[in-house]
Amino acid sequence: MSVLKSTSSVHDVGADKPPFGSRFLTDESQVWTQNAWDHVPLPDDQTETINASLAKQRTAPVPDDDKPRYNEKPARHWDNFYKMNASNFFRNRKWLHNEFPELVEATLPEAGPMTIAELGCGAGNSVFPLLASNKNTHLQLRAYDYSSHAVKLVQNDELYISPPAGNIHAAVWDLTSLNGLPAGLEPESVDIVILVFVLSALHPDEWGRAITNIHRMLKPGGLVVMRDYGRHDLTQLRFKSGRLLDENFYIRGDKTRVYFFELDELALLFTGHKALLSQITDRTTGEVEDDSIQPSPAASPKPLVQEPLTQEASTPQPPSQSSGHVNIAQGISGEYSGVHANLLKPLAGCPPHPLFTSEQLGVDRRLLVNRKRHLKMYRVWMQGKFRKLAT
Repeated sequence: MSVLKSTSSVHDVGADKPPFGSRFLTDESQVWTQNAWDHVPLPDDQTETINASLAKQRTAPVPDDDKPRYNEKPARHWDNFYKMNASNFFRNRKWLHNEFPELVEATLPEAGPMTIAELGCGAGNSVFPLLASNKNTHLQLRAYDYSSHAVKLVQNDELYISPPAGNIHAAVWDLTSLNGLPAGLEPESVDIVILVFVLSALHPDEWGRAITNIHRMLKPGGLVVMRDYGRHDLTQLRFKSGRLLDENFYIRGDKTRVYFFELDELALLFTGHKALLSQITDRTTGEVEDDSIQPSPAASPKPLVQEPLTQEASTPQPPSQSSGHVNIAQGISGEYSGVHANLLKPLAGCPPHPLFTSEQLGVDRRLLVNRKRHLKMYRVWMQGKFRKLAT
């Protein structure tokens, strides 16, 4: 039996002003007194709202003739996004330091040679907070994105030009590339890969190539830290007609794509089997986040309670060979309900599993409240850590 580390902390919910990210709804009558509540599960009546939203979306999906133009050159749409928004849309992800302590440890003076690669780096909102606090002269940060305009934003930043310690290199590279790793990056040379709202931007047919490249660049025992959109998040339910590309896969108004994951899908992507119950956490971070909201600068106090999670030894169970995507509106029917068909068979373009072991996999929930209109809005994100098997 191995002990898993939880990054969530339990604070004193009775405090007059609990720290941001630990505001728990213990009395339903108080729901309209705050703008946001943490760790709020979906109520029973939310199922009807979810099913109604998804059913309406399915009545008017993206026409089949239009799908190729959204899927053929996705980098072009992200180029347009960054030309319009520059580095102003996404805020620096300082919460990464709290969620993934391995990143902090890599920046310590005594950490020694370390290489961290952010894939889908955008404007550098993950690597720059790490670089700004870095004290490790041997740390190498690598930032890759298939948007050339995003990479230029990174390269023109003052921190990139004059890093306080260590070094950073950014380049254009597609995570789903069939042409190997980025120039100058050797196989099995990366200690930690960062994936923040990246896998959701890929077409499901590209998942296998992405996992292959991640596995290829990581050292044996190397770590993937990731965060992405969760199934039935508020943003999924808000999509209107003409946005549904495929089940749980959408095209935004700016032509960028987004997929909303189930926990089992992420577990299957990296490990080849469903998530173990003992691996799953239902938790909260210290952010209000759709990745464009500035995190609170306040530091969290020392936890009052923090219970470690445990993982029971288990033999991986291969997914069944059934095809087709389960329709969520039809309810749960079978062991792999809600899992994309691509994950119910050997993943195309990917070596056979097992490739990684799961160290953390959790649901991060937040209830946003519009007090004036008495609206409840539920946000759902997925977060995980996966370690490359040594053999």
